Amino acid sequence: MILRPLGRAFRPRSIADGACFMLIAVFVPITYIFQVTVIMPELHNVGSFWYTVIWLAGLFLVFNLTSNMLACMLVDTSIKMVILKPPLEAHLLSRWHMCDMCQTLVPPRAWHCEVCNVCVLKRDHHCRFTCCCIGHHNYRYFFYYLLYMCIGACYVSINASIYLWYLHADYYWRPYTLITIFVPALSLTVHASWENFYVVIYELNLLAFGMSTLLLIYHLPMFKRGAVMKERQSTKYDLGLRANCEMVLGKRMHWTWLSPFVRSDLPHDGVNWLPGPKKD
Repeated sequence: MILRPLGRAFRPRSIADGACFMLIAVFVPITYIFQVTVIMPELHNVGSFWYTVIWLAGLFLVFNLTSNMLACMLVDTSIKMVILKPPLEAHLLSRWHMCDMCQTLVPPRAWHCEVCNVCVLKRDHHCRFTCCCIGHHNYRYFFYYLLYMCIGACYVSINASIYLWYLHADYYWRPYTLITIFVPALSLTVHASWENFYVVIYELNLLAFGMSTLLLIYHLPMFKRGAVMKERQSTKYDLGLRANCEMVLGKRMHWTWLSPFVRSDLPHDGVNWLPGPKKD
């Protein structure tokens, strides 16, 4: 595994990349503070068994969400991470192609990203929220980033719903709350208050849950077939569910959910790809 220099990893490639990254960088810690200091004390006695369990579970979610996001940004999955040596075997060399932008021969499943301005091994897509391309060596971290975002946003949304619409229904069940939901900037400008800010955090969590769920639904079929976005209708590289999962999560895939720091070597170098066995 080769890491990008910090200056390159954290430098947004576009204004959209920078805006999306900052949204997550600010949103995640604020949501955790909101959950721990505002919601949880009203749902559980501070220091009780369930308060402690949920607090630790929250730390686990925030740790995995942020660390997988950072790992996704730091791990280099471009052709610059390896010295490309076109194979001598004719059947392997025929699968390589010329990239007009990089002016070099690149392996099969490596495609050029116009935002990153480099070819990426087994490129899936360019992720705005991590300011980098998702490819062979960092797909694992992107997958867990999405998964923990979905779980965390779902949990906070449920608890915030109880807090807003049940415990404090006398304040939030009113027409003005609709303005805060649909025009949050106007609401916070006209009447800046913690109560309105809580609604904005709640709304952002609903949005995060919806987006991460849709992205998981979109990517899971490709994940199971061993494909990427350019091959989403293809089963050309399908090796079976277990082998496809191992190709993304590594040889110790059953432990990778614990942390991005769990070492799990990939069974392929991401360069010379051969089609999987044909299915009847």
